[in-house]
Amino acid sequence: VSRCSWGLRGCHCRQQDNLHQQGGSLAAEGRQSLASAADHMKVVPSLLLPILLAQVWLVPGLVPSPQSPEAPAPQNQTSRVVQAPREEEEDEEAASKEDEAWLTAREQQLAKETSNFGFSLLRKISMRHDGNMVFSPLGISLAMAGLMLGATGPTKAQIKRGLHLQTLNPTKPGLLPSLFRRLRETLSRNQELGLAQGSFAFIHKDFDVKETFLNLSKRYFDTECVPMNFRNASQAKGLMNHYINKETRGKIPKLFDEINPETKLMIVDYILFKGKWLTPFDPVFTEADTFHLDKYKTIKVPMMYGTGKFASTFDKNFRCHVLKLPYRGNATMLVILMEKTNDHLALEDYLTTDLVETWLRNMKTRNMEVFFPKFKLDQKYEMHELLKQMGIRRIFSPWADLSELSATERNLQVSRVLQRAVIEVDERGTEAVAGTLSEIIAYSMPPVIKVDRPFHFMIYEETSGMLLFLGRVVNPTLL
Repeated sequence: VSRCSWGLRGCHCRQQDNLHQQGGSLAAEGRQSLASAADHMKVVPSLLLPILLAQVWLVPGLVPSPQSPEAPAPQNQTSRVVQAPREEEEDEEAASKEDEAWLTAREQQLAKETSNFGFSLLRKISMRHDGNMVFSPLGISLAMAGLMLGATGPTKAQIKRGLHLQTLNPTKPGLLPSLFRRLRETLSRNQELGLAQGSFAFIHKDFDVKETFLNLSKRYFDTECVPMNFRNASQAKGLMNHYINKETRGKIPKLFDEINPETKLMIVDYILFKGKWLTPFDPVFTEADTFHLDKYKTIKVPMMYGTGKFASTFDKNFRCHVLKLPYRGNATMLVILMEKTNDHLALEDYLTTDLVETWLRNMKTRNMEVFFPKFKLDQKYEMHELLKQMGIRRIFSPWADLSELSATERNLQVSRVLQRAVIEVDERGTEAVAGTLSEIIAYSMPPVIKVDRPFHFMIYEETSGMLLFLGRVVNPTLL
């Protein structure tokens, strides 16, 4: 998909990666070895798409003190005694391996903290409603990390703490954006994963944005800058909806309902995920079946059926089944199903990456039958209100310090952070690819798991451990 090139000083435009125009096929057989299926079965793709919006506008406020722009930390240069060429090459290779190992460890830490941030956000959303939900912790972190490039002082520190990222080597100012860039590159290289990510910066045509901010946004987050006349709110709304509709292949045709004409900058981040199961569900076996909304109410839902080798465990402390449904491309959906119908909300208070890692360590693989409901969720959240509850307040106030974003306009604050996420799970797709056989291990798991009551799900990339999506399904028939 070609993105339109609009003239703006310091603004980079780029060629967007093809968003998998042929969604029914992926490049190669998945690496995942925990599942297999009969050759006649169909692949089940699931589509997830969160959209994030950060809106910045001028308000009467305090003038923040200027700070030096954030720049990537220079690499350490160590003087060494003159050595033979081969010894020097060996030293450089060893140093390179050490650097790579150190960065990989930091990436894993970023993934863990982003996941814990997602679980904390889940609890905040649950305080407002107890129905269906889906959102992307990674998407929110990417959007807020992009804003951090323009923030300084307490404003920036609050964002770091709120995102659980304050422990990631604060002495290296360029580390965080570098880690996010490495993560984005890792995910985009995995063609089989079916994940595409991008971001827009819609900038008012007369707004003076620092070129440093634009360059860093392009370098670390591949942000495309688009000049916009927000004074003509109706035209701006139409143009921005057109951009998002085009990039999301029509999945989000209308993100913006209204635009404030005083807006100076909108940052929009999107993630598109179209995955294919390793263990698919044959649509021939999908039938209407009972789903228990609570102890007293039931509905009929289209229930998919699959049989094969599945990894799962049962947590005796929380009395829940945990089922692993792997995708091609080294990603996994984890389904958490409470033993009793009404207990699903209580589990949310205890969700952490440590608990999830415990579940994964205790997974065993065996032949099983799985019943899983088809569902589609379309959720929209005013994330700025939730982020305030998590301690990120200053950037939304007149005391916001965004002096690295604009040199001339000092009274800036972020007005909105909006996320819209869509997930769809059904049987569309092509022929299944059989997974690698795993040893059958007998344990105390029932041979049938029927997801016929409210459940949670999380989708993560296994190499990095990054939590891509987190959700709850209370009623599969509702968006």
